[in-house]
Amino acid sequence: MKKLILILFIFISSHCSFDDKSGIWKNSNTIDSKKKDRFQDFETLNTKEKSFNKIILPNKNLDLLLDPVKANTKWSDEFYQGSNNFDNFEYKNLNEIIFKSKKLSNHQIKDKILFDGRNIIATDIKGNIFVYSINKKDIIYKYNFYQKKFKKIKKNLNIIIDANIIYVSDNLGYLYALDYKNKKLSWAKNLKIPFRSNIKIYGNTIITADQNNILQIFNKFNGTQLKFIPTEETTIKNDFINSLALYKNTLIYLNTFGSLYSINSKNFKINWFANFKQSLDLNPTNLFYSNPVIVSKDKIILSTDPYLYILNIHNGSIIFKTAITSIVKPVVSGKYLFIITKDNLLVCMNIITGKIIYSLNISNQIADFLDTKKKSISIKSLSLANDNLLIFLDNSYLLVFNKNGKIVKIDKPKNKLGTSPIFINKSILFLNKSNKLIVLN
Repeated sequence: MKKLILILFIFISSHCSFDDKSGIWKNSNTIDSKKKDRFQDFETLNTKEKSFNKIILPNKNLDLLLDPVKANTKWSDEFYQGSNNFDNFEYKNLNEIIFKSKKLSNHQIKDKILFDGRNIIATDIKGNIFVYSINKKDIIYKYNFYQKKFKKIKKNLNIIIDANIIYVSDNLGYLYALDYKNKKLSWAKNLKIPFRSNIKIYGNTIITADQNNILQIFNKFNGTQLKFIPTEETTIKNDFINSLALYKNTLIYLNTFGSLYSINSKNFKINWFANFKQSLDLNPTNLFYSNPVIVSKDKIILSTDPYLYILNIHNGSIIFKTAITSIVKPVVSGKYLFIITKDNLLVCMNIITGKIIYSLNISNQIADFLDTKKKSISIKSLSLANDNLLIFLDNSYLLVFNKNGKIVKIDKPKNKLGTSPIFINKSILFLNKSNKLIVLN
Protein backbone atom coordinates (compact mmCIF):
# COMPACT_ATOMS: atom_id res chain seq x y z
CA MET A 1 0.00 0.00 0.00
CA LYS A 2 2.82 2.40 0.89
CA LYS A 3 4.53 1.65 -2.46
CA LEU A 4 1.28 2.40 -4.31
CA ILE A 5 0.90 5.74 -2.53
CA LEU A 6 4.55 6.59 -3.30
CA ILE A 7 4.06 5.79 -7.00
CA LEU A 8 0.93 7.95 -7.15
CA PHE A 9 2.74 10.82 -5.42
CA ILE A 10 5.64 10.69 -7.91
CA PHE A 11 3.22 10.57 -10.86
CA ILE A 12 1.22 13.59 -9.66
CA SER A 13 4.37 15.55 -8.79
CA SER A 14 5.83 14.97 -12.24
CA HIS A 15 2.75 16.56 -13.80
CA CYS A 16 2.85 19.66 -11.59
CA SER A 17 5.30 22.55 -11.76
CA PHE A 18 6.20 25.87 -10.24
CA ASP A 19 4.46 27.92 -12.90
CA ASP A 20 1.11 26.18 -12.38
CA LYS A 21 1.26 27.28 -8.75
CA SER A 22 2.51 30.76 -9.60
CA GLY A 23 -0.45 31.36 -11.90
CA ILE A 24 1.34 32.57 -15.02
CA TRP A 25 -0.88 30.38 -17.22
CA LYS A 26 -4.00 30.83 -15.08
CA ASN A 27 -7.25 31.80 -16.88
CA SER A 28 -5.31 32.74 -19.99
CA ASN A 29 -7.28 30.43 -22.28
CA THR A 30 -10.52 32.37 -21.74
CA ILE A 31 -8.91 35.79 -22.21
CA ASP A 32 -6.90 34.71 -25.23
CA SER A 33 -9.93 33.22 -27.01
CA LYS A 34 -11.78 36.51 -26.59
CA LYS A 35 -8.93 38.38 -28.24
CA LYS A 36 -8.79 35.94 -31.13
CA ASP A 37 -12.57 36.22 -31.56
CA ARG A 38 -12.09 39.95 -31.99
CA PHE A 39 -10.17 39.40 -35.20
CA GLN A 40 -12.76 36.97 -36.56
CA ASP A 41 -15.32 39.78 -36.54
CA PHE A 42 -13.42 41.77 -39.13
CA GLU A 43 -13.11 41.61 -42.88
CA THR A 44 -10.23 39.29 -43.84
CA LEU A 45 -8.90 38.97 -47.36
CA ASN A 46 -9.08 35.54 -48.94
CA THR A 47 -5.51 35.66 -50.09
CA LYS A 48 -3.09 33.06 -51.33
CA GLU A 49 -0.58 34.54 -48.93
CA LYS A 50 -0.96 32.87 -45.54
CA SER A 51 -0.47 34.81 -42.33
CA PHE A 52 3.10 34.66 -41.06
CA ASN A 53 3.65 31.84 -38.57
CA LYS A 54 7.30 30.86 -38.64
CA ILE A 55 9.93 30.38 -35.96
CA ILE A 56 13.13 32.20 -36.93
CA LEU A 57 15.95 31.97 -34.43
CA PRO A 58 18.18 35.01 -33.98
CA ASN A 59 21.77 34.97 -35.18
CA LYS A 60 24.15 34.04 -32.35
CA ASN A 61 26.17 37.21 -33.00
CA LEU A 62 23.10 39.46 -33.15
CA ASP A 63 23.47 42.81 -31.40
CA LEU A 64 20.64 45.19 -32.29
CA LEU A 65 21.33 48.92 -32.12
CA LEU A 66 18.29 50.57 -30.53
CA ASP A 67 17.45 54.17 -29.72
CA PRO A 68 19.17 55.54 -26.57
CA VAL A 69 17.55 54.81 -23.21
CA LYS A 70 15.45 57.77 -22.06
CA ALA A 71 14.62 58.87 -18.51
CA ASN A 72 11.00 59.90 -19.02
CA THR A 73 9.25 62.43 -16.73
CA LYS A 74 5.83 63.01 -18.34
CA TRP A 75 3.03 61.09 -20.04
CA SER A 76 0.61 63.73 -21.35
CA ASP A 77 -0.88 61.75 -24.26
CA GLU A 78 -2.87 58.50 -24.02
CA PHE A 79 -0.36 56.98 -26.47
CA TYR A 80 2.60 58.73 -24.78
CA GLN A 81 3.54 61.19 -27.54
CA GLY A 82 2.42 62.64 -30.88
CA SER A 83 3.86 59.80 -32.96
CA ASN A 84 2.14 57.15 -30.74
CA ASN A 85 5.47 55.30 -30.54
CA PHE A 86 7.13 54.39 -27.24
CA ASP A 87 10.69 55.37 -26.37
CA ASN A 88 13.35 53.07 -24.97
CA PHE A 89 12.49 53.95 -21.36
CA GLU A 90 14.83 53.85 -18.39
CA TYR A 91 13.59 51.54 -15.63
CA LYS A 92 15.27 50.26 -12.45
CA ASN A 93 13.61 46.86 -12.91
CA LEU A 94 13.75 45.94 -9.23
CA ASN A 95 10.08 44.91 -9.10
CA GLU A 96 9.68 46.69 -5.75
CA ILE A 97 6.53 48.59 -4.77
CA ILE A 98 7.72 51.99 -3.51
CA PHE A 99 4.28 53.60 -3.33
CA LYS A 100 0.65 52.52 -3.07
CA SER A 101 -2.22 54.98 -2.88
CA LYS A 102 -5.69 54.78 -1.46
CA LYS A 103 -8.54 53.81 -3.78
CA LEU A 104 -9.14 56.50 -6.39
CA SER A 105 -12.60 55.40 -7.55
CA ASN A 106 -15.32 52.86 -6.85
CA HIS A 107 -16.03 52.59 -10.58
CA GLN A 108 -14.21 51.16 -13.57
CA ILE A 109 -11.19 53.28 -14.52
CA LYS A 110 -10.27 53.80 -18.17
CA ASP A 111 -7.25 51.79 -19.30
CA LYS A 112 -5.14 54.87 -20.15
CA ILE A 113 -3.74 57.16 -17.43
CA LEU A 114 -1.63 60.33 -17.75
CA PHE A 115 1.11 62.01 -15.70
CA ASP A 116 1.95 65.74 -15.88
CA GLY A 117 5.22 65.60 -13.92
CA ARG A 118 3.57 65.75 -10.49
CA ASN A 119 0.09 64.32 -10.76
CA ILE A 120 -1.67 61.27 -12.13
CA ILE A 121 -4.78 62.00 -14.19
CA ALA A 122 -7.37 59.23 -14.56
CA THR A 123 -11.03 58.94 -15.57
CA ASP A 124 -13.81 56.46 -14.84
CA ILE A 125 -17.03 55.34 -16.56
CA LYS A 126 -19.10 57.75 -14.48
CA GLY A 127 -17.30 60.66 -16.12
CA ASN A 128 -15.19 61.54 -13.08
CA ILE A 129 -11.75 63.06 -13.69
CA PHE A 130 -9.23 62.51 -10.89
CA VAL A 131 -6.07 64.53 -10.35
CA TYR A 132 -3.97 62.63 -7.82
CA SER A 133 -0.85 64.18 -6.27
CA ILE A 134 1.87 61.65 -5.49
CA ASN A 135 3.65 64.15 -3.23
CA LYS A 136 0.52 64.95 -1.22
CA LYS A 137 -0.70 61.34 -1.47
CA ASP A 138 -4.22 62.48 -2.11
CA ILE A 139 -6.75 63.44 -4.80
CA ILE A 140 -6.23 67.20 -5.11
CA TYR A 141 -9.07 67.69 -7.60
CA LYS A 142 -12.07 65.69 -8.74
CA TYR A 143 -14.44 66.90 -11.43
CA ASN A 144 -17.57 65.62 -13.17
CA PHE A 145 -18.95 67.53 -16.13
CA TYR A 146 -22.18 65.58 -16.55
CA GLN A 147 -25.73 66.32 -15.46
CA LYS A 148 -28.01 63.86 -13.67
CA LYS A 149 -29.78 62.88 -16.93
CA PHE A 150 -26.53 61.22 -18.06
CA LYS A 151 -26.03 59.41 -14.77
CA LYS A 152 -26.82 55.91 -16.06
CA ILE A 153 -24.81 56.25 -19.29
CA LYS A 154 -21.25 54.89 -19.30
CA LYS A 155 -18.84 57.63 -20.28
CA ASN A 156 -15.73 57.03 -22.34
CA LEU A 157 -13.46 60.04 -21.95
CA ASN A 158 -10.53 60.68 -24.29
CA ILE A 159 -8.02 63.00 -22.63
CA ILE A 160 -4.80 64.86 -23.29
CA ILE A 161 -2.87 67.37 -21.14
CA ASP A 162 -1.34 70.66 -22.23
CA ALA A 163 -0.19 73.48 -19.93
CA ASN A 164 -2.31 72.48 -16.92
CA ILE A 165 -5.39 72.00 -19.09
CA ILE A 166 -7.10 68.63 -19.56
CA TYR A 167 -8.83 68.49 -22.93
CA VAL A 168 -11.66 65.95 -23.02
CA SER A 169 -13.81 64.46 -25.76
CA ASP A 170 -16.46 61.85 -25.00
CA ASN A 171 -18.93 59.35 -26.38
CA LEU A 172 -21.82 61.79 -25.82
CA GLY A 173 -20.51 64.41 -28.23
CA TYR A 174 -19.04 66.85 -25.70
CA LEU A 175 -15.65 68.51 -26.01
CA TYR A 176 -14.38 70.56 -23.09
CA ALA A 177 -11.28 72.05 -21.49
CA LEU A 178 -10.68 71.70 -17.74
CA ASP A 179 -8.20 74.03 -16.02
CA TYR A 180 -7.27 71.71 -13.17
CA LYS A 181 -4.69 74.09 -11.69
CA ASN A 182 -7.30 76.80 -11.08
CA LYS A 183 -10.07 74.20 -10.69
CA LYS A 184 -12.47 75.57 -13.25
CA LEU A 185 -14.01 74.67 -16.60
CA SER A 186 -12.44 76.83 -19.31
CA TRP A 187 -15.00 76.07 -22.05
CA ALA A 188 -17.31 73.35 -23.33
CA LYS A 189 -18.93 72.50 -26.65
CA ASN A 190 -21.69 70.04 -27.55
CA LEU A 191 -21.19 68.65 -31.06
CA LYS A 192 -24.05 66.12 -30.54
CA ILE A 193 -22.08 63.40 -32.36
CA PRO A 194 -20.01 61.01 -30.21
CA PHE A 195 -16.26 61.40 -30.54
CA ARG A 196 -14.38 58.27 -31.51
CA SER A 197 -10.63 58.90 -31.56
CA ASN A 198 -7.67 59.88 -29.48
CA ILE A 199 -6.88 63.61 -29.25
CA LYS A 200 -3.84 65.44 -30.61
CA ILE A 201 -2.71 69.01 -30.04
CA TYR A 202 -0.80 70.97 -32.68
CA GLY A 203 0.07 74.58 -31.89
CA ASN A 204 -3.16 76.30 -30.90
CA THR A 205 -5.43 73.57 -32.25
CA ILE A 206 -7.13 70.46 -30.90
CA ILE A 207 -7.59 67.63 -33.38
CA THR A 208 -10.05 64.77 -32.95
CA ALA A 209 -12.57 62.71 -34.96
CA ASP A 210 -16.18 61.65 -34.41
CA GLN A 211 -17.99 58.37 -34.96
CA ASN A 212 -18.97 59.46 -38.49
CA ASN A 213 -15.26 59.66 -39.36
CA ILE A 214 -15.34 63.45 -39.61
CA LEU A 215 -12.00 64.97 -38.64
CA GLN A 216 -12.62 67.96 -36.37
CA ILE A 217 -10.25 70.86 -35.65
CA PHE A 218 -10.87 73.33 -32.81
CA ASN A 219 -9.21 76.34 -31.24
CA LYS A 220 -7.77 75.05 -27.97
CA PHE A 221 -8.29 78.37 -26.14
CA ASN A 222 -12.04 78.77 -26.67
CA GLY A 223 -13.28 75.61 -28.43
CA THR A 224 -14.25 77.38 -31.65
CA GLN A 225 -14.54 74.94 -34.54
CA LEU A 226 -11.93 75.95 -37.12
CA LYS A 227 -12.45 73.25 -39.73
CA PHE A 228 -13.91 69.82 -40.34
CA ILE A 229 -12.93 67.23 -42.94
CA PRO A 230 -15.56 64.57 -43.81
CA THR A 231 -14.22 61.11 -44.70
CA GLU A 232 -15.83 57.71 -45.42
CA GLU A 233 -18.34 56.46 -42.87
CA THR A 234 -18.99 52.97 -41.54
CA THR A 235 -22.51 52.09 -40.43
CA ILE A 236 -21.44 49.26 -38.11
CA LYS A 237 -19.10 50.15 -35.25
CA ASN A 238 -16.46 47.83 -33.79
CA ASP A 239 -13.67 48.01 -31.22
CA PHE A 240 -11.37 49.90 -33.57
CA ILE A 241 -11.50 53.69 -33.21
CA ASN A 242 -10.15 56.45 -35.43
CA SER A 243 -6.42 56.85 -34.90
CA LEU A 244 -4.45 60.10 -35.01
CA ALA A 245 -0.68 60.62 -35.01
CA LEU A 246 1.53 63.69 -35.46
CA TYR A 247 5.00 64.02 -36.96
CA LYS A 248 6.48 67.51 -37.44
CA ASN A 249 3.95 69.36 -39.65
CA THR A 250 2.07 66.25 -40.72
CA LEU A 251 -1.09 64.78 -39.22
CA ILE A 252 -1.77 61.11 -39.96
CA TYR A 253 -5.40 60.06 -39.70
CA LEU A 254 -6.59 56.45 -39.99
CA ASN A 255 -10.37 56.08 -40.00
CA THR A 256 -12.58 53.10 -39.26
CA PHE A 257 -13.28 52.62 -42.97
CA GLY A 258 -9.61 51.73 -43.49
CA SER A 259 -8.56 54.98 -45.17
CA LEU A 260 -5.29 56.65 -44.22
CA TYR A 261 -4.95 60.42 -44.68
CA SER A 262 -1.85 62.60 -44.59
CA ILE A 263 -2.84 66.18 -43.73
CA ASN A 264 -0.78 69.35 -43.44
CA SER A 265 -1.23 70.28 -39.78
CA LYS A 266 -0.62 73.99 -40.48
CA ASN A 267 -3.38 74.58 -43.03
CA PHE A 268 -5.19 71.20 -42.78
CA LYS A 269 -5.07 70.51 -46.48
CA ILE A 270 -4.89 66.86 -47.54
CA ASN A 271 -1.47 65.80 -48.82
CA TRP A 272 -2.53 62.29 -49.90
CA PHE A 273 -4.79 59.43 -48.89
CA ALA A 274 -5.06 55.68 -49.48
CA ASN A 275 -7.43 52.89 -48.49
CA PHE A 276 -6.21 49.69 -46.83
CA LYS A 277 -9.44 47.75 -46.45
CA GLN A 278 -8.71 44.39 -48.04
CA SER A 279 -12.23 43.60 -49.24
CA LEU A 280 -13.10 44.45 -52.83
CA ASP A 281 -16.60 45.19 -51.55
CA LEU A 282 -16.57 48.83 -50.42
CA ASN A 283 -19.86 48.42 -48.56
CA PRO A 284 -19.63 50.68 -45.47
CA THR A 285 -20.95 47.83 -43.30
CA ASN A 286 -17.69 45.89 -43.79
CA LEU A 287 -15.42 46.08 -40.76
CA PHE A 288 -11.79 47.15 -40.63
CA TYR A 289 -9.30 46.55 -37.83
CA SER A 290 -5.93 48.11 -37.05
CA ASN A 291 -3.75 48.94 -34.11
CA PRO A 292 -3.14 52.68 -33.51
CA VAL A 293 -1.09 54.14 -36.35
CA ILE A 294 2.57 54.81 -35.47
CA VAL A 295 5.04 57.25 -37.02
CA SER A 296 8.80 56.72 -36.80
CA LYS A 297 10.85 59.41 -38.52
CA ASP A 298 9.82 59.31 -42.18
CA LYS A 299 7.86 56.05 -41.95
CA ILE A 300 4.29 55.14 -41.04
CA ILE A 301 3.67 51.77 -39.43
CA LEU A 302 0.19 50.49 -40.13
CA SER A 303 -0.63 47.21 -38.37
CA THR A 304 -3.94 45.95 -39.76
CA ASP A 305 -5.64 42.60 -40.11
CA PRO A 306 -4.31 40.85 -42.20
CA TYR A 307 -1.34 42.98 -43.32
CA LEU A 308 1.47 44.99 -41.78
CA TYR A 309 2.42 48.01 -43.92
CA ILE A 310 5.47 50.26 -43.80
CA LEU A 311 4.74 53.47 -45.71
CA ASN A 312 6.67 56.53 -46.84
CA ILE A 313 5.19 59.43 -44.87
CA HIS A 314 5.87 61.95 -47.65
CA ASN A 315 3.85 60.33 -50.43
CA GLY A 316 2.10 57.30 -48.92
CA SER A 317 3.95 54.79 -51.08
CA ILE A 318 4.23 51.28 -49.65
CA ILE A 319 7.83 50.47 -48.80
CA PHE A 320 6.78 46.90 -48.05
CA LYS A 321 3.88 44.89 -46.70
CA THR A 322 3.72 41.45 -45.15
CA ALA A 323 0.93 39.17 -43.93
CA ILE A 324 1.42 39.68 -40.19
CA THR A 325 -1.22 40.82 -37.71
CA SER A 326 -0.11 42.25 -34.38
CA ILE A 327 -2.43 41.85 -31.38
CA VAL A 328 -0.89 44.84 -29.54
CA LYS A 329 0.46 48.22 -30.55
CA PRO A 330 3.94 47.67 -32.06
CA VAL A 331 7.11 49.41 -30.90
CA VAL A 332 9.80 50.91 -33.14
CA SER A 333 13.36 51.58 -31.98
CA GLY A 334 16.25 52.41 -34.26
CA LYS A 335 15.53 50.63 -37.50
CA TYR A 336 13.72 47.74 -35.80
CA LEU A 337 10.03 47.02 -35.36
CA PHE A 338 8.81 44.72 -32.59
CA ILE A 339 5.37 43.12 -32.78
CA ILE A 340 3.43 40.23 -31.22
CA THR A 341 1.31 38.18 -33.62
CA LYS A 342 -2.05 36.43 -33.16
CA ASP A 343 -0.07 33.23 -32.57
CA ASN A 344 1.90 34.93 -29.76
CA LEU A 345 5.08 35.16 -31.78
CA LEU A 346 7.51 37.88 -30.75
CA VAL A 347 8.77 39.24 -34.06
CA CYS A 348 11.64 41.64 -34.73
CA MET A 349 11.76 43.18 -38.21
CA ASN A 350 14.09 45.59 -39.99
CA ILE A 351 11.80 48.42 -41.20
CA ILE A 352 14.33 49.49 -43.84
CA THR A 353 14.58 46.15 -45.62
CA GLY A 354 11.51 44.28 -44.35
CA LYS A 355 13.72 41.38 -43.25
CA ILE A 356 12.57 39.44 -40.18
CA ILE A 357 15.47 39.27 -37.73
CA TYR A 358 13.83 36.77 -35.43
CA SER A 359 10.44 35.25 -34.63
CA LEU A 360 10.00 33.38 -31.36
CA ASN A 361 7.04 31.65 -29.74
CA ILE A 362 6.52 33.41 -26.39
CA SER A 363 4.74 30.44 -24.78
CA ASN A 364 7.62 28.15 -25.74
CA GLN A 365 10.12 30.61 -24.30
CA ILE A 366 8.21 30.73 -21.00
CA ALA A 367 7.95 26.94 -20.82
CA ASP A 368 11.67 26.51 -21.48
CA PHE A 369 12.57 29.22 -18.95
CA LEU A 370 10.39 27.63 -16.24
CA ASP A 371 11.15 24.08 -17.36
CA THR A 372 7.48 23.18 -17.67
CA LYS A 373 4.84 22.32 -20.24
CA LYS A 374 3.66 24.92 -22.73
CA LYS A 375 0.22 26.44 -22.16
CA SER A 376 -1.71 29.45 -23.45
CA ILE A 377 -1.04 33.04 -22.47
CA SER A 378 -2.80 36.34 -23.20
CA ILE A 379 -0.79 39.48 -24.01
CA LYS A 380 -1.82 42.90 -22.70
CA SER A 381 0.90 45.23 -24.02
CA LEU A 382 4.46 45.59 -25.27
CA SER A 383 7.00 48.20 -24.14
CA LEU A 384 10.74 48.84 -24.39
CA ALA A 385 12.95 49.68 -21.40
CA ASN A 386 16.70 49.44 -20.79
CA ASP A 387 17.13 47.87 -24.25
CA ASN A 388 14.78 45.07 -23.12
CA LEU A 389 11.34 44.13 -24.38
CA LEU A 390 8.76 44.17 -21.60
CA ILE A 391 5.68 42.05 -22.31
CA PHE A 392 2.80 42.49 -19.88
CA LEU A 393 0.32 39.63 -19.72
CA ASP A 394 -3.40 40.05 -18.99
CA ASN A 395 -2.85 38.24 -15.68
CA SER A 396 -0.25 40.97 -14.87
CA TYR A 397 2.89 38.84 -15.18
CA LEU A 398 5.83 40.69 -16.70
CA LEU A 399 8.08 38.93 -19.20
CA VAL A 400 11.46 40.50 -19.89
CA PHE A 401 13.23 39.64 -23.16
CA ASN A 402 16.54 41.14 -24.11
CA LYS A 403 16.66 43.02 -27.40
CA ASN A 404 18.05 39.95 -29.17
CA GLY A 405 15.03 37.81 -28.27
CA LYS A 406 16.21 35.86 -25.21
CA ILE A 407 13.91 35.69 -22.19
CA VAL A 408 15.87 36.82 -19.14
CA LYS A 409 13.28 37.34 -16.42
CA ILE A 410 9.70 36.64 -15.36
CA ASP A 411 8.33 38.85 -12.61
CA LYS A 412 5.50 37.60 -10.44
CA PRO A 413 2.87 40.30 -9.84
CA LYS A 414 2.45 41.87 -6.43
CA ASN A 415 -0.50 43.87 -7.76
CA LYS A 416 -2.56 43.09 -10.84
CA LEU A 417 -2.70 45.65 -13.61
CA GLY A 418 -5.96 47.56 -13.84
CA THR A 419 -4.63 50.05 -16.41
CA SER A 420 -1.88 50.09 -18.98
CA PRO A 421 1.49 50.84 -17.34
CA ILE A 422 3.38 54.08 -17.95
CA PHE A 423 7.10 54.72 -17.41
CA ILE A 424 8.00 57.70 -15.22
CA ASN A 425 11.27 58.57 -13.46
CA LYS A 426 12.75 55.06 -13.87
CA SER A 427 9.56 53.53 -12.42
CA ILE A 428 6.39 51.92 -13.72
CA LEU A 429 3.09 53.51 -12.70
CA PHE A 430 -0.34 51.91 -13.02
CA LEU A 431 -3.65 51.52 -11.23
CA ASN A 432 -4.29 48.05 -9.89
CA LYS A 433 -7.55 46.11 -9.98
CA SER A 434 -8.67 47.94 -6.83
CA ASN A 435 -8.07 51.34 -8.51
CA LYS A 436 -5.08 52.09 -6.30
CA LEU A 437 -2.03 53.78 -7.79
CA ILE A 438 1.06 51.58 -7.74
CA VAL A 439 4.60 52.84 -8.32
CA LEU A 440 6.92 49.96 -9.17
CA ASN A 441 10.65 50.59 -9.00
